[in-house]
Amino acid sequence: MLVSVVALVGMALAPAPVMATLPLAAQFVASMLTTIPAALLMEQIGRKRGFMLATLFGMAGGGLACVAILHGHFWLFVAGGVLVGVFNGFGSYYRFAAADAVDETHKSRAVSYILAGGVVAAVVGPNMANLTKSLIASAPFAGCYASLVGFYILSLATLSALELPTTATQVASDSSAAPRPLREIAAQPQFIVALVCGTLGYGVMSLVMTATPLAMQHHSHPFEDTSFVIQWHILGMFAPSFVTGHLLLRFGRLKMMFAGGLLGLACVATNLVGSSVAHFWTALVCLGISWNFLFIGATTLLTETYRPSERARTQAANDFAVFTTIALAALSAGGLQHHFGWRAVNLGVLPLLAIILASIVWLALKNRVARSTEALTGEPVRF
Repeated sequence: MLVSVVALVGMALAPAPVMATLPLAAQFVASMLTTIPAALLMEQIGRKRGFMLATLFGMAGGGLACVAILHGHFWLFVAGGVLVGVFNGFGSYYRFAAADAVDETHKSRAVSYILAGGVVAAVVGPNMANLTKSLIASAPFAGCYASLVGFYILSLATLSALELPTTATQVASDSSAAPRPLREIAAQPQFIVALVCGTLGYGVMSLVMTATPLAMQHHSHPFEDTSFVIQWHILGMFAPSFVTGHLLLRFGRLKMMFAGGLLGLACVATNLVGSSVAHFWTALVCLGISWNFLFIGATTLLTETYRPSERARTQAANDFAVFTTIALAALSAGGLQHHFGWRAVNLGVLPLLAIILASIVWLALKNRVARSTEALTGEPVRF
């Protein structure tokens, strides 16, 4: 829902068109700044309490944004986005909570199933945007944010029944030595590739997705078509999650992540050859599936680089980088689209996709060398 309306509300309220995506960028910046304190706080009070606390920020953000639209205050709308971003900063750890609650063989499927919940979002969100955008006749889209408060209340009620293994129990089961320095964890090739694919894959998706409503408006497509395209994009992001975990086990993480990078290229190619609704739809579906393969693969790869006693710092460092990249992408989208156009937005992500694909090939070659060395020497090789 937010993806469908934030840039359009920003365009209506912003002092200048170039600032249209600033509210969404502020939301992502807030998520970025929240990731580290959220991880450390939940390490102390538990993830359940942390997630429940986050919903209060979400409620406040939705309410504040609704008031901002009613009174035409751009900066108040930005502030509402910041509070929603705090919620999202905590919410990014749902996938890790699932992965850390199961054994090694089920991690990829656990992450996939958590993200599969986004299928509900893909169906409900854009339709809710359509149904509530005129709920308050004098303030288009204010009703969307009023309904958002209701979703956060439902989230809080659901979280009250959540049961997770405690941090103390998991750390106590870790028979390894003292936690390693973060720089040692980050020096592992698996960590590097997980970070590159997770951050840049999300950055590419954020940049193109954020600019899409503005590009469709520029090409005179009605909001209903924009909502339709965004809905299918969200489906592309989350619907594959029902099978992505199985595909990762069947074909291997790196192959599926490489396929995700190629789908990102397909998205760019489609956007460059046309601007019809069909072109936007095809490109955004490819973009969603690309993100799904890259993000689930990267998350699963990351969970193998740390011990239970190291998880808070490692996950926080990863998600801080992810949301930093998302924020930069969202902040850049409006300026790129306004000053240089849709073509420049798409050409701008090509170097990022090239880095993603190169990093996957690099790790695949290192793994091949390691297996060959192990076969010759009989000794396991660790990077």
